[in-house]
Amino acid sequence: MATKDADPDRAIWRQFCKDLERAGETVLSAPGAESPLDRAEGLRYLTRLLRIGLEMQLEWADPNCPGFYQASHETAKIGADNPDNQYLNATISPAQRYRIKGKRGTAPILTFATKANRYATDGTMVSTGELAIEDMNVRKDGTFEIIVAKEKPKGRINWLPMEDDSSLIVVRQTFLDRAKERPNTLSIELADGPPRPAVLTSEALAAGLKRTAAFAEGTAKTFVRWAELFKAEHLNQLNTLDQSMFQRAGGDPAIYYLHGYWRLAPGEMLEIKSPIPECQAWNFQLNNYWMESLDYRAHRIHTNSALATLDSHGGVTVVAAAEDPGYGNWLDTAGHTHGTMLWRWTNAQEHPMPRCRVLPLRKKKPQRAK
Repeated sequence: MATKDADPDRAIWRQFCKDLERAGETVLSAPGAESPLDRAEGLRYLTRLLRIGLEMQLEWADPNCPGFYQASHETAKIGADNPDNQYLNATISPAQRYRIKGKRGTAPILTFATKANRYATDGTMVSTGELAIEDMNVRKDGTFEIIVAKEKPKGRINWLPMEDDSSLIVVRQTFLDRAKERPNTLSIELADGPPRPAVLTSEALAAGLKRTAAFAEGTAKTFVRWAELFKAEHLNQLNTLDQSMFQRAGGDPAIYYLHGYWRLAPGEMLEIKSPIPECQAWNFQLNNYWMESLDYRAHRIHTNSALATLDSHGGVTVVAAAEDPGYGNWLDTAGHTHGTMLWRWTNAQEHPMPRCRVLPLRKKKPQRAK
């Protein structure tokens, strides 16, 4: 009988705890975690990365038994997650072919992508195939099918390409007004037969836990690096022109991303003004230092092309502050004094740079009725 020290199950768990402890150092040593709130959110961020990693690398990691799961949502967030999005992921293998079945809801934007998910190694998630709903054949009743495969199928079949290193499908459906719009319904299956789930072994479990800790470490490193970069180069500005970094991290090629870093002292507000080009949609959001969207369940921390009130000349003014100053589209900093921020132009003809300035927080006096 094996001793406790030689017990292989204990060895797997102890190694996982060691790997996770090392992953945590990226967050615990982050230079920008200045306040008790930053540090508390950092520890929570580690638990969220762990939950996402376990879903991605263990629970839904079998490409022979595919299914959609949500990696980013209200309580699990990665890399400036979009409050307007529902994200769905599925693990895939280029050795297989897959069929996605769906029915259109009223969420206006729906995109599919295959990715080479390397967050656990070098912090990237490079695109290996893209498909948008407007480029697809959809039946009159709103239903559709997509074949996910390396080789293009014959006929007028919706095809989402894979490459030799494809390992993940990412679905983005974007809502402009969640209270009024219905989500698309989606499912995924093997195209060439029934699911063939693998029986869990100790070796597979150990490998999945190793990947989970590596995912947490790689993801944390990527977005702490981004936050520090934006703080150094784009303080209280939106001015990130080079899109290649965002595409390597899994960004949507239809979106032009303008990242920045905001910091406000007591009694200050950040005013952001922008013209609105011809586009499918736009949105803006406030994040914390860890590049998690602020809590949009309890606070208004983002706005978009359907929710915002435009200025008289057709542009838009957004105000980020601890209190509502009484003008513009106010976003609540939700107890934070600094963090990252992101403006998205989706399928825009132009990409204007919003003008940002820090102003004293003075509440606008209501106009008297004449």
